Amino acid sequence: MKKVVLMLDVHDDKSKKKAMRAVSGLEGLDSISMDMKDKKLTVTGDIDPVNLVSKLRKLCRTEIVSVGPAKEEKKKEEPKKEEPKKDGAKKKDPKDELAELIKAYSAYPSMSTHYYVRSVEEDPNACVIC
Repeated sequence: MKKVVLMLDVHDDKSKKKAMRAVSGLEGLDSISMDMKDKKLTVTGDIDPVNLVSKLRKLCRTEIVSVGPAKEEKKKEEPKKEEPKKDGAKKKDPKDELAELIKAYSAYPSMSTHYYVRSVEEDPNACVIC
């Protein structure tokens, strides 16, 4: 379970609805919440943050604010006992995991469009209306 917080560049309810619809189609999703005041989208579930951002970048500018484990509700039935950590080397530090995700995020190209304009001097066979 992961909790991903994204900052979106949405201005109205129409763009919010499009973003929510794009995210809701992903598999492994538990909950989605949108804070229009701060323009933050919070998604929890077994999802790939890079895949999530690539879906949303097609609609609007998207930035990852944080990625981390989802906080599950604590059960009061059984108090936790402190035990020495035996699996300390196996668990990853959240900062290292975030660094890995940022590397993967930056590896994807941004969705910018480049235009190439050819002039008449470069292509003499081009159609010119005088």
